[in-house]
Amino acid sequence: MTVQNEFFDALETRSPNERESALMAALPRQVAHAKKESPAFAELLADVDGIAVTSRAVLATLPVVRKKELLERQKAQRATDPFGGFSAVRWGPRMRRVYASPGPIYEPEASTRDYWRTARALFAAGFRSGDLVHNSFSYHMTPGAFMYESGALELGCTVFPAGTGQTEQQLQAISELRPQAYIGTPSFLRILVEKAADARVDVSSLRVASVAGEACPPSLCDWFEERGVAVYQNYATADLGVVAYETQSREGLVVDEGVIVEIVRPGTGELVPDGEVGELVVTTLAPAYPLVRFGTGDLSAILPGACPTGRTGQRILGWMGRADQTTKVRGMFVHPSQVADVARRFPQVKKARLVISGETANDQMCLRVEAGGLDAGLQMQIEAAVRDITKLRAQVELVPPGSLPNDGKVIEDSRRYA
Repeated sequence: MTVQNEFFDALETRSPNERESALMAALPRQVAHAKKESPAFAELLADVDGIAVTSRAVLATLPVVRKKELLERQKAQRATDPFGGFSAVRWGPRMRRVYASPGPIYEPEASTRDYWRTARALFAAGFRSGDLVHNSFSYHMTPGAFMYESGALELGCTVFPAGTGQTEQQLQAISELRPQAYIGTPSFLRILVEKAADARVDVSSLRVASVAGEACPPSLCDWFEERGVAVYQNYATADLGVVAYETQSREGLVVDEGVIVEIVRPGTGELVPDGEVGELVVTTLAPAYPLVRFGTGDLSAILPGACPTGRTGQRILGWMGRADQTTKVRGMFVHPSQVADVARRFPQVKKARLVISGETANDQMCLRVEAGGLDAGLQMQIEAAVRDITKLRAQVELVPPGSLPNDGKVIEDSRRYA
């Protein structure tokens, strides 16, 4: 497909240095604002001088807040604050809607234009003013439909609120209204296209789609392309809005201009080198819901270089699985953070991966480590550290540097279950 060198605004083509300077100028203001307006961050960052957080290095010293902690705080404060102290806005004109995601976790939507920052992602996919958009995300409790509707409206599109289900009625609407664009999951779009072919319903007006909520592998994108629909992915969450989006170059996802992205070792807050797979941690610059170092629980990696479309923002490889690899061994939970704790005790260990094997009721653990100068004495010390931290025994195996897979896995469960 021919790449269209069109941009949503001038922010997308700033020099990387100019962008980084702007982000680092906004960062201390956001951290200070979070401490002042969010009771949760006032507690979590009590010992942090927000104005002093002026670099990525300093940001990396702050704690990572994960969804589990957000949920726990919300549950503990249901009677007084359904957002668990994380929201900087309350009921009234500054908050347009409130949503519920599984948990339930409640998320606010502030009364600002394109609050979720989806317009930029839709524009990169090819949505334009005057398009009719068929939105098949759910309009019930969860924010997905409203997230993408707000971006489409910001672009000057008209939205048909199709929601989920009622496939036959949706096909009828597509055939009669003739929308140019689709928003929703890739799996439901495939159902619509397949059922349209079976029922001989004309849905050829659809030319472009922006999909989220599920992985959409290249093979599926090619399947849609063969049927006349150019499908582009974006990565968004109900907590953060759009984090990164695919462009017509189809080379990774460009990070949105309103967030700061880090990749950390799963279960920790420690940064990994560019290119290494780890957990995606995001700091949003939105004042209403100022999440600082929010751990998404998803795996990704930084992709070097700039997007061929001319967008100069940082890129990630996209969704590469889940970071939470907690598992149970011999009745005990083992967490990625415990594997990191073991490795942290020994400077010789560059990377570690806990492999769990065996059959039901006969679990075996082996800690595979990339290390320099591993001898029998050190091996015994590492085995003792594993017992100390996990309360379980494990063998330690030395492997050559660079031999452990770059897939973000800290715990690999290869057991066979009866």
